[in-house]
Amino acid sequence: MNNYYLLSEPVKKFIYKKRWSSLRPIQNSAIKYITQTDNNYIIASQTASGKTEAAFLPVLSQVDFSEQGVQVLYISPLIALINDQFYRVEELCKNLEIDVTKWHGEANKTVKKKLIKRPNGIVLITPESIEAMFVNAPYNVSKLFDNLTYIIIDEIHSFIGVDRGIQLTSLISRLQQINKKTAIIIGLSATIGDENYVEAKKITGDIENTKILLDRTKKETIAQFRHFKTESTNFSAELLKDLYTNTKEHKVLIFPNSRGKTEEIAVRLKKISEKSNGHNNYFSHHSSVDKEIREGVEYFAKNNERFNFCISCTSTLELGIDIGSVDKIIQIDSTHSVASLVQRVGRSGRKDGEKSILNLYTTDEWSFLQSLACWNLYKKDILEPIETAKEPFDLLFHQMLSIVKELSGCTLRELVGRLSKNNAFRFIKKEDIETIIKHSISKDYLEFIQNEIIIGLEGEFIVNSREFYSVFKSEQNFKVIISGRKIGEMPFSPQIRINENIFLAAKTWKIIDIDFKSSKIEVVTARDGKKPKFFGGGGTIHPKIRIEMLEIIKKNDTFPEIDENCISILQGLKFDFRNCNITDYQYERPIIIKENKLEFYTFTGTKINRTLNFLFNLANIPISSYDEHKSLFVFEDISFDYFNEFLKNSRRLFKNIDLKIQEALEPESPFLSLSKFGSFLPIKYQVKIVKTNYFDFEGALDLMKNIQFS
Repeated sequence: MNNYYLLSEPVKKFIYKKRWSSLRPIQNSAIKYITQTDNNYIIASQTASGKTEAAFLPVLSQVDFSEQGVQVLYISPLIALINDQFYRVEELCKNLEIDVTKWHGEANKTVKKKLIKRPNGIVLITPESIEAMFVNAPYNVSKLFDNLTYIIIDEIHSFIGVDRGIQLTSLISRLQQINKKTAIIIGLSATIGDENYVEAKKITGDIENTKILLDRTKKETIAQFRHFKTESTNFSAELLKDLYTNTKEHKVLIFPNSRGKTEEIAVRLKKISEKSNGHNNYFSHHSSVDKEIREGVEYFAKNNERFNFCISCTSTLELGIDIGSVDKIIQIDSTHSVASLVQRVGRSGRKDGEKSILNLYTTDEWSFLQSLACWNLYKKDILEPIETAKEPFDLLFHQMLSIVKELSGCTLRELVGRLSKNNAFRFIKKEDIETIIKHSISKDYLEFIQNEIIIGLEGEFIVNSREFYSVFKSEQNFKVIISGRKIGEMPFSPQIRINENIFLAAKTWKIIDIDFKSSKIEVVTARDGKKPKFFGGGGTIHPKIRIEMLEIIKKNDTFPEIDENCISILQGLKFDFRNCNITDYQYERPIIIKENKLEFYTFTGTKINRTLNFLFNLANIPISSYDEHKSLFVFEDISFDYFNEFLKNSRRLFKNIDLKIQEALEPESPFLSLSKFGSFLPIKYQVKIVKTNYFDFEGALDLMKNIQFS
């Protein structure tokens, strides 16, 4: 077993009782380095490769659990993942006399109180629960976590490049400040591309002393594409019939790209199965389905060996929740990222020797092209590069309030010092921190009394809200109730009205009442066949995917995964761009002139397209239509020469861009929609957040400056 001998005797005994014949490669590597060095580590290997044990076997061997305080803090992005991993970690610790405690809003309060009285063992927690503890019970943070030896971050890739990751970086920095020793940090991930390791290391707060343990072993994946053109918002009957035939005798996860589509798939496949005397195990699983129903679905899938099932789901089943053996993964229309595709593919073929089976269904030609591009990048082991905001002023505002609340007041010098030393804000200048503090005092978010800063009246409303602990924007959801029983939640929209039908929890319901005060929707079982309303949104596409799409159109590569129908679709796309001679895929772009219309295909990412759209409007260049799905701008009554000249001389548009963004920042503007706390900042910092989160001016300028048309 190679490095088995480095483990402690109790851990060796556990392995012997489990009758493991050998350790997996990533486990062998992790045992060697974690037991013999003091570095932080990112453990990266494919799904179901034993990463959890790779971290815990050496950690359990190293830690002296007789010491006072919690010794190991396991941080997870999902409560469901904590509940799932709890049993796995508890089994590891059962014979080692180590307590394992779940700590989140739904966890047992008696067990939490017991832990506070006698801090020990291992705690499984979410970033939001750490935040809540800092704000509401800072004395518990110190009592529980001032002697941490290890911090283990599961699914660390899910924190990279998002506000939640910046929050986690800040929280870890704050935990290290109160710790008697510096805790070693171990991150676990199945989905980190080579370009993103530095971003993962940033979360630990110590890039130089964080090392990568990488197992590049890749499970063989068998992929097959199917295309069924869909004209309406509903899936075609042909697609559903084929999908039913393809899945009825298997254990399957189906990933559409929205909650509404997820529900449609579950309901309509279930109806086909009923008519065909098939099985009845069709479920939906997403954030709007009630937690107890979701957990019931997970339990059935995990503990069911005999019966086939079909779970139509969103990213709620993309991360590492154990649902047992899955035969096939079905992706309907393209994922928004290659990383997401990697995660989903990894949900099948989890047993040793099994292959991953992936079927990709598409409903229009451009979704097929994007899906093929994502698959092509997956085969090349290319993931989208991710960048974390260098100056997250909105997260600084959030953590500023959290720190002041934690300390019950502090001096200006202490507050500036804590924020500037925090690893999450290392690139923000002290003068900017001071400006934001002074602005917060002027707005009564903070109050300055006798040389001490405390939470102001307006700040109390922010900090005392349950929404404060999370840094991502949550929708205004309405509870969906039948006969007093909650079946889930859904975001309200003007289309949701009394007598309309909705899909939820793999069933069709009719709305009979809406209570706006209590945010409730009363429903009954629908029996009239009326088409339901949909809900759910899209995602942001990286330029790498769009460039790959362009390469597929212009190169003569063959794809054994696509059938005759898909080949015909691809040939049609190639024919449309047959006159465009492109060799430089970074900067050459097709432009098609039809009568008085000029069609500009950017083949670039969502953020750059948003920027171009903003700049075209700024320059009063009339856009006839814009299709993000195709990455297409259409202009009428504009000559090619004029348009080309405009792009070449577009640098002038960037001179007063901050002022132009500021003018566009109206209350209903979508620009700040990606920032939960951005609106509390001075306007110049709001502009900087918009430029980082919503637009990509650097990428747009680079494309406009170097673009060549074909």
